[in-house]
Amino acid sequence: MTTPIRCAWANPANPRYLAYHDEEWGVPCHDELCLFEMLNLEGAQAGLSWETVLNKRDSYRLAFDGWDAEKIARYDDVKVAELLANPGIIRNRLKVAATIVNAQAYLRLRDEVGGLAPYLWAFVDGKPVQNAWNGKGDTPAKTPLSDRISKDLSKRGFKFVGSTIVYAYMQAIGMVNDHATGCFKHPRHSPSAG
Repeated sequence: MTTPIRCAWANPANPRYLAYHDEEWGVPCHDELCLFEMLNLEGAQAGLSWETVLNKRDSYRLAFDGWDAEKIARYDDVKVAELLANPGIIRNRLKVAATIVNAQAYLRLRDEVGGLAPYLWAFVDGKPVQNAWNGKGDTPAKTPLSDRISKDLSKRGFKFVGSTIVYAYMQAIGMVNDHATGCFKHPRHSPSAG
């Protein structure tokens, strides 16, 4: 059996990373819990590699109460101190504080428009943007759309939502499919293509 061709960033030595590439990245997500988790994990990645964050994902789920926004929104100084002492997550005070602020902003957004899924997918009329990049070098770090979403999320009180983080988030949750054209996950390689 031949090894499928993947995007260049997918580390073949890390089974967790390969599974993420093959089963999650670029797949349209409408699940509120997953959308909230990924928003915060993308923010936690700032200045680090995604692989570092992905390897800590299970620890994050435990540390942040399964990404229950209602619980996170009520975290106090004692809980923050506990998180900052947890070696299973990235112990950055600003990023931990941002997660709490994001939970509060998320609850307001949920009350206003129903959640991240209806909010985010409205920006693309419910359909993923399908790109055709040849490889890592020509994939943009941000786009005018990620600029717009970033600005709006910031206005709504979210933190660690700069345009580059938002674009990575859009890729992760499948709002944008940026699998390289040579990757087996690119639509042109699917049985229904063409």
